[in-house]
Formats: sequence, C-alpha cells, structure tokens
Amino acid sequence: MNGKRCHTLQGFFCLILFSLSMTPGLFSQKVHKIDIMNADLTASDIRIGKDARKLLGNVSLRHEDAIMSCDSAYFYPSTYTVDAFSNVRIVQGDTLTLTGDRLHYDGLTRQAEVRDNVVLINQETTLVTNYLDYNRETGIAYYLGGGKITDRENILASEQGYFYTQIDEFIFKKNVKIDHPDYNIISDTLKYNTATEVAYFYGPTEIIGENSYIYCENGWYDTRTDKSLVTRNAYLIDNETRLNGDSLYYEGEIGFGRAMGNVQLVDSAQNMILSGHYGIYYKENQYAMITDSAMMIQVEDADSMFVHADTLRSMQDQEAEGSGRLLKAYYHVKIFRSDIQGMCDSLVYREADSTFHFFGSPVLWSDENQLTAGKIELLMQNKELKEMVMRDNSFIASREDSAKYNQIRGKMMNGYFINNELSKVLVSGNGQTIYYGVDNEEIIGVNKTESSDLVIYLKDNKVSRVNYIGSPKGTYYPIHLFPDEEAFLSDFSWKEEWRPLKPKDIFFWK
Repeated sequence: MNGKRCHTLQGFFCLILFSLSMTPGLFSQKVHKIDIMNADLTASDIRIGKDARKLLGNVSLRHEDAIMSCDSAYFYPSTYTVDAFSNVRIVQGDTLTLTGDRLHYDGLTRQAEVRDNVVLINQETTLVTNYLDYNRETGIAYYLGGGKITDRENILASEQGYFYTQIDEFIFKKNVKIDHPDYNIISDTLKYNTATEVAYFYGPTEIIGENSYIYCENGWYDTRTDKSLVTRNAYLIDNETRLNGDSLYYEGEIGFGRAMGNVQLVDSAQNMILSGHYGIYYKENQYAMITDSAMMIQVEDADSMFVHADTLRSMQDQEAEGSGRLLKAYYHVKIFRSDIQGMCDSLVYREADSTFHFFGSPVLWSDENQLTAGKIELLMQNKELKEMVMRDNSFIASREDSAKYNQIRGKMMNGYFINNELSKVLVSGNGQTIYYGVDNEEIIGVNKTESSDLVIYLKDNKVSRVNYIGSPKGTYYPIHLFPDEEAFLSDFSWKEEWRPLKPKDIFFWK
C-alpha cells in the first residue's frame, strides 16, 4: 500500500515538473542569441575566453532588431556579450543610430556601453559624448564626463545626463547650459523634451536674453514660443526694470509678464518701487499694473513717499515729451511722507511736471494743518514740496485745542512751501476764516472774518498773519462770548483718525 502510494506521488510530481517545463518564461526568460552576419576573418581565441571568437574586418552582428558593425570584435556566445572596436555602429530600427570607438554589449541585459567619440542620433536629436551607457530594453541612455545634444535651434550641454529615447526626454545635471540664437539658459538640473522643446528647471537657473534676464529655482521654459513660468526666488530683469514674485509668467515674444505672490517691480530709472500680490507688465510700452495690497514707493535719499491703493498703474505719459511716466492709483488711496500725508479716492502722478493730482474727496495733512478740497494738485521740485493748488470748496483747518479749530475756507487756494513747510496760502473767492488769538498759551479770543480774497502767512506750520483783500467783514469775540453755533465754517470735517502716521498705516482704513 505504501509502495503504491509512493509510486503514485512520484508520478504526480513528475507530471507537475513536466508541465512547468513546457510553460515558457515561468522559470527563465527566453534569450535571443547574437548572430554573426559578416566578418572577413573569424577565429577562436582561447586567450580571451573558452569559447571566444575573434572577428576581423567589416564585422556585422545582429541582436533582435539591432544591427551592430565595427572593424573588429570579440564575441562570447556563451555569455551573449560582444566587445567591439573602431568604427562601432549600432542601428536600431529606422530611428536610432549609435556610434563610437569602443563598445561592450550584453545581450542578456541589452545594455550597450559605448566609449570615446560617442554619437547617438534619435530622429532629430543628436547626442555627443565620450561615455555613454544605453539600454535597448528601457530606451534609456546615460552619460558622464560631459555631453552635448542638438535639436533644431538648440544646443544643450551638461556634465551628466539621462536620455529617455522612447519619450524624447533628457534630464541634465551639473553645469547645464542651453545655447539658442536669442538666449542662453544656465541651470543646475534641467529636464528637456526634444519633441515639445520645453525645458523644466529643478535648481538655480538663469535665462539670459539680449535685453532680459530671468532667475529662478523651479519652473519651465518653452524654447519654441519663448514663454516661461518660473517660481522659487524668481525675478526678471528687463533693461532698468526688475520684477520679483513667488510665481512669474513671461512671454518674451510680446514682452508680457505676469507675477503672483510677493510681487515687486523696481524701476531704477525712475527711482520707483511697485509692490503687491498680483501684477502684470508689458515691455513695449513699459506698462505695469499692481493690485492686492498694492504700494508704490517713490525713493528719495532723504525722504521717500509711500502710496497705497487698491490698484496701481504705471505707464508712459503720451502727452509728455521724451520718456515721461504716468502713475495712476485708484480706490482707497493713501500716501505717507514724513512732511506730508494724504488720502483720496484716486490719484495721478505725472513725472513730466512732478505733480500729484488728488481726486475724490482728497485730504492732505501738513504738520498741524488739514487740507481738503474737491481736487488738489501738489507740485514737487527737486524732490521737495513746492506748490499746491486746491480747487472747489477748499478748506484748511488746524486744531487749537481739543474742541477749537482754526479754519480757512474759499473757492480756490494756492499754497507755497519753503523747506517742505507750508509758508503762504492765497485764497481766491468767498474767503472765510476763524482764527483764535492766544496769549501766553491761553486762548483769549477769536476772529471770524469774511473777505473775497485772503493772503495767509504761516511760520512753523502755524498761521502768523492774515491779509484780507477786498472790503473784509469780521467780528472779534472774547473767547467766553463766542457762540458755539459760530465755531465751525460750512463744510468743516476733522479727519485726524484717517491720517497715516507711519508708512504701514497707508494700508489701514477705518
């Protein structure tokens, strides 16, 4: 019984082993042998191997769909390997050709190791190097010691790289450089697709054009369309303009740039900085727009001016001769400079005449004085305040104490500055004043006067003298007899709580 059982089990296992041996590729992969197609001379050479063959003259071998040729070779049939020398050439299908001075080929792994004067041609791409490993099964070529590829208009070089022939893609590492007739790219690590001609950056990268420069540490660049999207410490320099941002998109052909996140545009020619979180830029007409926490800084050695608005636009002034600039700011505008502050709905700054135009309920503060009007123009000269024009319901007010205010009202006012301090004001039309008299720092009385025109003189930003022109009418009141209902001129409004006292206050709205 036991003997029969053993015989039965033995037969069962034999059947299994036979079945497995008939199943192709289960325990071993089928190996395609290397065929000798041609050689002028063939000889065995036991000095280099037990079954080695020495092939001389017009050597040609086939492995699967690849043809290998050379001047001489050592062929090892038992290990499916070949060492080839001089004029080595591998042709795979109708798309790939690989040449060099020396070759070691392994038929089991399909790995070709080519050395010295190596040239790999895959469709329209040519790779030149002295050290190349190419795997026919994966289609991946790897080189060391420097390599260069060319495709159409681009020449790409690096110390080492991988070429994925099946998807036409390169990965370059160390001292990567792309040369193009219109620009150069220098990078630490770069991926490049020869079909799309798009380069991807994974380290410090420079894109250098004739008049532009881009730096980033991540991003991509389309070499055909001259478009790029760069991130991580990215910035663009175009002539005298520098654009920074967390993300920069640029179209070189039309000179268009778009920036997002921590955007800063620096115009060194105009000593101007624009910043925000979203911006666009057009090179041709030098147009820039910044929004989302937008701010402009007019940089001066002694005293810079800070301007905030919902949106800032900088452009060429079409009405100005030469290359004058125009800045437009609108909605929730505030400005700060140590000697003058302001707010309005919208603002225009014209570089040609160094004039700020304030629109939409503008308010300016100059030391103790608050200035309001329907429209205000502020003229700068040599980076200092020079002159101011106030139109429509012009009003100047200053606080004398917690509840009393000196006031000047008129249709139009012209103010003049000396050393950035308001020194004289001309009031034209319907002039009115309320002015408190002080003796030994005590308020003793108040003058309320009307006159068609006025000339007001200020010293240390305080009214020191008023000249009334054209039959003035006025009343002097001892302070205790001054009626409360007479204490404020029409249109008086004190806006001290809106005043920016430092640069960052321009962003605050109550």
